[in-house]
Amino acid sequence: MTAVVGRETYPETVRVGKQDVTLRFMVASDAGGLLAFSRELPEHDLLFLRRDITSPEGIAEWVRELQAGIITTVLAEAEGQILGYATIHRSNLDWSKHVAELRVMVAPSLRGKGLGRRLTEEAFSIALSEGIEKMVARMTLDQKGAVATFEGLGFSPEALLRDHVKDRSGRKHDLLVLTLDVARFEAGAGPYGMGRAFG
Repeated sequence: MTAVVGRETYPETVRVGKQDVTLRFMVASDAGGLLAFSRELPEHDLLFLRRDITSPEGIAEWVRELQAGIITTVLAEAEGQILGYATIHRSNLDWSKHVAELRVMVAPSLRGKGLGRRLTEEAFSIALSEGIEKMVARMTLDQKGAVATFEGLGFSPEALLRDHVKDRSGRKHDLLVLTLDVARFEAGAGPYGMGRAFG
């Protein structure tokens, strides 16, 4: 099934490194594939997430929110294997319905090849079409690669929460909150300028 969101049409095949990757919307039947993908991620990548996506219960909660329209997830896959995702998690509070949290995750084997950036672009296209005005991204301060990527996309640090995240070994990490004014970004980039703005 082909779906159109903003200026994007899914499913869509893109070149990442030396392989073709398909971008499409997540559906409930992707639960098993997402669980397998999540269990291959480094533990540190899982620190700032809302739920434990390495557990069937966490994935089930993700699917429930997907079906309820709280989140939208774009998957990247090749040969039936999920290689990454971008999720827009909308606020369910009346006073912040214009805000959404962006989460992007890519398989370690494909990092540094442009897939994370492409997934982020897709998420922005969806956010613009849905009237989201502000995007929020959260990550631990020592995830320097992710911080640099998001800042390169136009996000700015808005808050630093000291010792806010505790890993499974009990070590504490600082949580960095970055934000981007989507409406201002849209005005600067133009309706078809997103690709250029993201480089």
